[in-house]
Amino acid sequence: MAASSVAAAPRLYFGYWLIVGAFATQFVSHGVTNYVAGAFLAPMTADLGWTRAEFTIPRSLGGFVMALTGFFIGAWVDRFGGRPFMIAGVVLSAASLWALSTVQTLAGWIVLNGVALTASAAMFGNLVANVTLAKWFVELRGRAVALAAMGVSFGGIALTPAATWAIDAWGWRAAWQGLAVTALVCALPFALLMRRAPEDFGLRPDGHTDVDAAAGRTRLAEADYARSMTRRQALGNASFYLLILAFGLFVINIGVMLLQTVPYLTDAGHSRATAAFMMVVASIPAMLTKPVWGHLIDRLGTPMRGKGDAAQGQGTATRLGAKPLAAIGSALTGIATAAIVLGVASGSLVGIYAAFFLLGVGWGGMIPLQEVIWASFFGRRHLGAVRSAALPFSLAFGAGAPLAVSYYHDIVGDYHGALLSVAAANLIAALLILAIRAPR
Repeated sequence: MAASSVAAAPRLYFGYWLIVGAFATQFVSHGVTNYVAGAFLAPMTADLGWTRAEFTIPRSLGGFVMALTGFFIGAWVDRFGGRPFMIAGVVLSAASLWALSTVQTLAGWIVLNGVALTASAAMFGNLVANVTLAKWFVELRGRAVALAAMGVSFGGIALTPAATWAIDAWGWRAAWQGLAVTALVCALPFALLMRRAPEDFGLRPDGHTDVDAAAGRTRLAEADYARSMTRRQALGNASFYLLILAFGLFVINIGVMLLQTVPYLTDAGHSRATAAFMMVVASIPAMLTKPVWGHLIDRLGTPMRGKGDAAQGQGTATRLGAKPLAAIGSALTGIATAAIVLGVASGSLVGIYAAFFLLGVGWGGMIPLQEVIWASFFGRRHLGAVRSAALPFSLAFGAGAPLAVSYYHDIVGDYHGALLSVAAANLIAALLILAIRAPR
């Protein structure tokens, strides 16, 4: 019955609808937790009497909460699919956002933002969306993940200036309420679209049919499935921990810059509107270059296998282009961060614009490159369990960075040295990514 279903597969592969759903859910999950935080920093600290380091605590705590949430649901996503988690996550996120409009104490802020909002956003964010897409796409995995990840960058384009405007016009409490309504309207309908794996519906990854299988055009997907590692096998492999370290050093940049850009530039004398617009300047190339990164990953990602592996579905079916591309993306991110510091120090607004644009190009490859490398290293069958096992390490690794930068500012009085350290971490990550070998 499954074979006849594959032969009669619909003209429009359902996996493409999942890309749309993942775009929308990531737009909301990242937008309400990361992109808007910087816009709320100054008005909330001024109104409630907190320091910037105190305001930042939920975002650093959130890294641990997101890691623990992902760890517990990852294997269940492999088993039941992401839809039940995504629906619950959207509803709970909307409730948490509304509750943030009533916050009066630092403890309330930490619990609502750092625990409730972050945990619920993790249930419909990167892990669930990208694990699902990795099961539906193999040959086109780079482009699928990249197109869906455009939603992350769109959060910066749409939500950061919208939240800034809403805060200035109506106050920060009303702005949180507006974000709650936005979460429900934009994410809930698309969370209902999600499905576990193509095989559940008699389909094959990438929309292939029985005719394609008979012609040998599904071998890559078959090999990807056959060589998949379990969570226990991945935990026993050195490449697992090296990827955690490399991508941990890579992604700390985005957490720091999303939170600190607005206060950093306003401290340097720029208006809040100009500072918020820098997130748009970075987010536009981050969004528009994602399909380019995805195309390059798939185009350059010729499978590498040893003798006899094609027949047996075994080997190191990684992608030739993914690691060098990831190194380039990490290096661009580090160089751009250093250029931002130099632009602010010299007072060159044009230089700052150019640096944020370059930063966005580096950000554009961050998600698709990371997800494709993880999937190509460890296969798709148990990917939810493997990726969720990495989250407590990788997110905890980078969770302290935003808080450390805020403490640096509170002690030293500026951000320059802290941001240059973040830039150096990105350059180290680029070298480490090149050195990691795929597991056999």
